Amino acid sequence: MPQKPIKNTRGAKNTRAAKNAYTIFDEQTVGTVQITDDVIATIAAIAATDVEGVASVGGGITREKAAKIGGRAIAKAVKVEILDNILKVRIIITVTYGSSIPETTRKVQKKVKSTLETMTGLTVEEVRVSVADVALHTK
Repeated sequence: MPQKPIKNTRGAKNTRAAKNAYTIFDEQTVGTVQITDDVIATIAAIAATDVEGVASVGGGITREKAAKIGGRAIAKAVKVEILDNILKVRIIITVTYGSSIPETTRKVQKKVKSTLETMTGLTVEEVRVSVADVALHTK
């Protein structure tokens, strides 16, 4: 089923201050569906921390913390951009010592892309992964 364009409603009144909300239209919705950058960032962070070899996202955000703290803290580690219905994500991770960085980052790219596309219906064009640190402990 084809998806209609996403409308960027920056500064929409029903979103919290300074967040971008994207409205998704398709033939099966009865009203509008809005997704904020913070929601997309949280999904990406949780997906990344599901990958073996990822100790945390950003400055120590583990899977459990990502699910609890949500958008604002994650926004420093995950950047989201939507232009012309295309989603681009930049994520900063800490890898576990002994993990293959090339293999781990490829898995993060694949997991984040598939999870975001499944959960949001958006097309993910790019997932850029930066490795900021190495952790001596596991998740």
